[in-house]
Amino acid sequence: MGFHWYEEVPPRWDHAKARIIGGAPPGVFDFASTAAGDLLPGQWWRAEDDDRRVVGYGWMDCNWGDGEILIAVDPDRHGRGAGTFILDQLRREAAQRGVNYIYNIVPERHPDADRVESWLTSHGFERHGEGRLLRVRASVTPPKADD
Repeated sequence: MGFHWYEEVPPRWDHAKARIIGGAPPGVFDFASTAAGDLLPGQWWRAEDDDRRVVGYGWMDCNWGDGEILIAVDPDRHGRGAGTFILDQLRREAAQRGVNYIYNIVPERHPDADRVESWLTSHGFERHGEGRLLRVRASVTPPKADD
């Protein structure tokens, strides 16, 4: 089964976000006071499967050439490639915008911080300060041997 990528313009809080992001354990995301229809900051994309079911979200906020990212995957889809698909698409989006670095901050209170940090480091991120994981290149192509 494949995945499809859609930019949300304008991004709004909806039922699918409430299910996937709002349903995450406390300490993962901070959208508790968000109501249906509320506009959301940053750029949002959703990933759907071939059956048009939302399987996750990607978020990016760019500032001074760096892009902070967020990846949220439907718990029923963990371990099936949705997170990697979302990360790859966010890397592509960042590269198209000329972003130098993408990073993710895993909060100390995240109930599964070690697993998330391990997953991010297995996808090219490096520890850079408390809870911050930085991917040195935003491009989708691997670095050249001489880089």
